Formats: sequence, structure tokens, C-alpha cells
Amino acid sequence: MVSKALLRLGAGAARHPWRVIAAWLIAVALAVLAASAFGGRTADSMTAPGLDSRRAAELIERAGTGQEGMTAQVVVTPVDDGATFFDHGSARTALTRLQSEVQRLPHVLGASDPAGALDAGGDTTVRGGLVSADGRIAVVRVQYPDQSRLSAEDLDALVGLGDRLRAELPLRIEMGGNLFYAFSDPDGGASELIGLLAAAAILFLAFGSLVAAALPIGMAVFGLTVGVATMTVLAGVTDVPTFAPVLGSMVGLGVGIDYALFVLARHREYLARGLDPREAAGRAVATAGRPVVFAGGTVVVSILGLAVANVPFMTVGGLAVSIVVLTMVVASVTLLPAFLGAAGPRLARAGRIGRALRAGRLGRFGRRRDTGAGGWRRWIGHVSRHPVPYTVGAAGLLLTATLPVLGLRVGLPDDGSLPHSRTERRAYDLVAEGFGPGTNGPLVIAADPAGDPGALDRLARAVAADPGIASVAPTHIDRGTGIATLVVFPTTSPQDKATADTLARLRTDVLPAAIGHGPARAHVGGAAASLSDVGRRTSQRLPVLVAAVLAMSFLLLMPVFRSILVPLKAVLLNLLSIGAAYGIMVAVFQWGWGGALIGLEATVPIVSFIPMFLFAILFGLSMDYEVFLLSRVREEYLRTGDNGTAIVEGVSGTARIITSAALIMVAVFLSFAVAEDPSTKMFGLGLATAIFIDATVVRMVLVPATMTLLGRTNWWLPKWLDRMLPRGPVGTDAEAGEAPRPRLVDR
Repeated sequence: MVSKALLRLGAGAARHPWRVIAAWLIAVALAVLAASAFGGRTADSMTAPGLDSRRAAELIERAGTGQEGMTAQVVVTPVDDGATFFDHGSARTALTRLQSEVQRLPHVLGASDPAGALDAGGDTTVRGGLVSADGRIAVVRVQYPDQSRLSAEDLDALVGLGDRLRAELPLRIEMGGNLFYAFSDPDGGASELIGLLAAAAILFLAFGSLVAAALPIGMAVFGLTVGVATMTVLAGVTDVPTFAPVLGSMVGLGVGIDYALFVLARHREYLARGLDPREAAGRAVATAGRPVVFAGGTVVVSILGLAVANVPFMTVGGLAVSIVVLTMVVASVTLLPAFLGAAGPRLARAGRIGRALRAGRLGRFGRRRDTGAGGWRRWIGHVSRHPVPYTVGAAGLLLTATLPVLGLRVGLPDDGSLPHSRTERRAYDLVAEGFGPGTNGPLVIAADPAGDPGALDRLARAVAADPGIASVAPTHIDRGTGIATLVVFPTTSPQDKATADTLARLRTDVLPAAIGHGPARAHVGGAAASLSDVGRRTSQRLPVLVAAVLAMSFLLLMPVFRSILVPLKAVLLNLLSIGAAYGIMVAVFQWGWGGALIGLEATVPIVSFIPMFLFAILFGLSMDYEVFLLSRVREEYLRTGDNGTAIVEGVSGTARIITSAALIMVAVFLSFAVAEDPSTKMFGLGLATAIFIDATVVRMVLVPATMTLLGRTNWWLPKWLDRMLPRGPVGTDAEAGEAPRPRLVDR
């Protein structure tokens, strides 16, 4: 039934291509207009219900101290390296003017006065942490209301003021704070363009035709525009995390071009057999379209599984990315066949350059190279004749690559991991130099004394005595509620493991001992605490997600391949490739191996939510190749009844398409790995590494080797279970009315 519906859908789109293309143009226009009218900006709410940092935030909101709003900091030092604020009256005057102009910016609730702190006395305590001990570095801390009342214009106003005052004052001015994190433009626009260009080059080499290469790119651009615009509308309703547009673009481009590649390859096979382009498009959608729908649905379900973490921003981020993937699936079975119908018979032949490339006649020596399925058939046959050494060798390689996971440390890279070209990084370095590394990640302790007059004094003394705390700012008490806030500065940087240890010690030992068993209560909050809590929550829930996705994948693949061992093997091999990708990420980002190749200037912990996101996305993406490859192996087995022949013919017949698809995904993902933001780098490198491993070591070595070892038991399924299982959602050529062999064909 699904094949017949897709056949009608694809053939109808190919018969009326301009109607379908016009409908998509209207959809793009409406999506963009809706995003402009109702869309919102991405916003990060790095917290979750039940966390201690969330309870601290709730107390702070009750007290109305302003600590719950957005902040920025303007860090200044004299231009003359030999000067200090004490020695040069002009520098102090410039500092006073800077603070005054910052105070007058729109929506600014308050700005600290380092010049006033200097006038109050030379003691570092009197200076309130606003001027360094040597008097050379000063900080103007800027307090804004909560994010819902702000916009990117507030960040632009602050940055514009800094640009103007740099030219007028004898000061070096750098800026940072969570205002920049919230309203800086998402990192990824240039990466998208690089990825598209790389994908276009690979598609041209695969098909030897500019027209054939352009169609998947065009479809992906249409789908990405609608998907990201819809994500923007979603941001107007709820908080969509800032990484969602970048991750959505990354995954959307990869899967969109991949899905189009599979449908286009099958379409050209039908054209090569002399079918009418419209009929060929319908049959291509009926056969390749079913695995596309199944694989895309698996990706969506896997990503939506992030809801098990019970972290709202991850759930919403997964929903946003799923919208883009779902849009690409719809485009693959509607817009792409319309493009195929409009292109007509031109897709059946390659251009002169394409024919030369594909025939292997370009080159200095003019020798013809065998780049067709024959080369892959010989390789798969070789692996199948030596299954034991290839299984042991490939599995050992992946297990070795997985070993660094034992040292995985989650956290969140702070501004110290940004490149030196960013003002946030320069401000971070100045603050660390003048006040200590912990000043960049203060903790905010919110306490409700509940009628215990001595609780706050005991709390302040106990916290100040902890070896992990460098200093404690004066306690602020709200007269109306009695709730107090203490801003404390650790001795170590926000991403340092010692800071997480200090946070845990404060919660388990210091605060309970200071408050006692009375009605008073205290909680530790602030950005550093929130991110640490989210990291711990995601680490605890990751095994639940892994178990759920593994079980779901096994249950979905069992009716597809009418087997128990094939889906079980697929699940285990996918898990192995993802583990190897995790290990390589640890080696690069935590150990610094090869970090310079992607522009990483300092080692950083793995972002707390990335392992869970990567697992959900990668397991869904790996199902794409699993379905396309093993469905062809299954088809060959049903046709020949010989397991060895089915493995060689099925794997070699799809190897070229899968290799091209994997190269496209790797190129798209790697283009994001060179972005400035470390989180984007991690997403890009993690996805690219896992797809590369999956399409090479797993699909072209482990799959044929293990299937050879299992023999006919690959397809074992109890009869009672076979009767119970529904028919698998994988289309075959026979269902579309033809049975062409699986290969890319040029004429």
C-alpha cells in the first residue's frame, strides 16, 4: 500500500512538475513571512525541573534582586602598558565616562562603578572585585532584565558603544557575558555554503552531470528554508536553544541531499532502461522513497527520544531539528520527483567531462580505471573469503578508538575556548589575569533563613572557608522576603573539574553543616552551576535513551528484514561506530590531538548535552545506510537463496551510492567542524567521524564479514513470529513493476 501511494505521489509530481514547484515556492514564501511576523529569537534556558540550581533561581526570582536577569561585563585596561589607573588621572576619567555611558544604554538596570571603588580605598575588598590588585584592569558589570524583555538590538547598542569609545578613550575595551551568548548570531552561515559546495562537487563526480548534481542541492535548499523558518516560528512560542538552527542546518543538509541521492540514483536506473521520465520518477519514489520515509521517520523518532532526559531545552531542540528532517523527507517524495519530471531525459546521460571522469580517462597517463560495481564486488568478495581476520581487525580498531570514552568529562566550554579574535575571549583572559580564573564563573548562593537570624552569617563564614572559594561578595538581603544572595568566586575556571568538585562539596557538606536541620534552606545557582547540573542530569539519563533507541531500532528492523540476527547485529555495529566517534571526540577536544586542524585553540570538556544529542541523531542516520544496504542484501537473498551471493551482490551493488552519500554527509558536517564555536565544532566532528566510520569500516568490512560468518542463520526467524510481524516498510523493484539491478548508470 505504501509503495502504491508513493508511486502515485511521485508520478503525479513528475506529470505536473511546475504545479508542485509552485506549491513549494508558495510554502517557502509563507514560511518566511510567518517567521518574520510571528517568529522569535533562539534563547538558552540551561536548566531543568528538580535541579538545585533551578531551586536557587526560583528563590532569586522571588527576591527580585536582579540576579535572574541577563548580564554583560565591559573589561578595560589602559592602552599604555606601563600605566595604571592610580598613576594616570586621564585613565580614571575615561573609566568614569565609560561607566556613565554604559549606564545610559537602553534597558540597563545598573552598571558597577570601578572608578568609585577606587575612590573609596585601595583595599581589594573595598574595590568590590571591580579593580584588580595592581590597578590595571577594571570591570564594569552591566545588569539587564530577563531575556524576554531584551533583543539583539541591546547587544548591538553595547557593542556599538564599545566601538565608539575605543576611538575616543585611552582604554583597551573588551566585552563578554551571557548577553553575548544569548544574542550573538548563530555560528554556521559560512559553513552551510561550504557544505553545499562540497556536496555539489561530490554529486557531480557521482553522476557526471551538472543537472543531476544541482537537483539534490536545490531540493535541500527548499527544504532547509522551510524547516528553519518553521523553527523560527516555534521560537516565538517557546525557548528554542541557540544551537538548534546550526544543528538543524547541519543535519538537514546532510539527510536532504542523501535522500535525494538515493531517489535520483534509482530514477536514473529506470531511465537507462528506457522508461519515460515521469514513469521513472514514480517508480523511483515507490522503491527508494519507502526506505527514505522509513529512515527519515527513524531519525525523527530517535531525536524525539531526547525527551527522556527531562531537560526542556533538549526536548525543544530535538523537536526543532526533527521539523527540518521531516521537511526533507516530504521534499524528497514531492519536490524531487517534480524536479525529475521537469528535467526529462537529460538526467539519463552525463556531460563530456562527467563521462571522462566516470570512465577514468582524465589524467596524465590516460589509463582507464575500474570505478564501477566490479571493484566493490571484488573487495566484498575478498572480505567474505576472509571473514575472521576482517571481523577481528575492524572490531579491534573500533574498540581501540572507543577507549578514550573512559576519560570523558562533560561540561560547557566557556569564553576561554573561543578564538582570540573574539572580544569575549579577550575579556575572559583579562578578567582571569586581573582577578583569578574563577571570576569568570561565579556561583550564586540563594538562601532563605526562614527566621533563623544566624543562618546567613554561618553560611557566609563556611563558604568563605572552603578551599575551593577565592572570595565572597557582600551578602545582599531582600527586605521584603528576607531571601539573601551570596555571589562567590571559585579558585578555578568554570570548565575546570575542580570547580565541579567545589560545587558538589558546597551542596553536600558546606551548606548543610552551616544551615543545620532547621527551617532555613540554601541552594547554589548561577550559570556555572546550572550547566553542571544539566550535565549530570543528561549523563544519568543517557543510558535510558540508549536502551530505548536500541530497543526501538531492533523492533523496527525485525519486520523489515524478517530476521532476528540481522537487526541485532545492526544495532550492535551501530553502537560500536558511535562509541568510536565519542572516543575520537575525547581525544581531540579533551586531549588536544589534532585540535589545531579544526582551529581549536585550547582543550575543552565535551559539552554536556552533546553526547545524548549525537547518539539520537547518529543512530537515526545510521539506519539510513542499514536499510538501503541490507534491504538490497535481503532482496538478493530472496532472489537467489544463497547467502554468500546475496552479501556480495547486495553490498557491492549499494556500495557506490552509500559511499557517495557518506562523502556528502562527511563534507557537510566537517564544514561545521571549522566554525568558531566549540559546540558547533563538536557536533560537526562527531557527526562526520561517526558517518565516515559507519560507511567504511562498518558497512564495507564488518557487515559483509559478520554476515558471512553467520551464514544462513542471518535470516532465521521463528515461524510463529513471522506470522505475527507486519510487512516491512522497504520497497523493492518488483513492487514498482520493474527489477533493475542496483547501480548508478550513465549514458
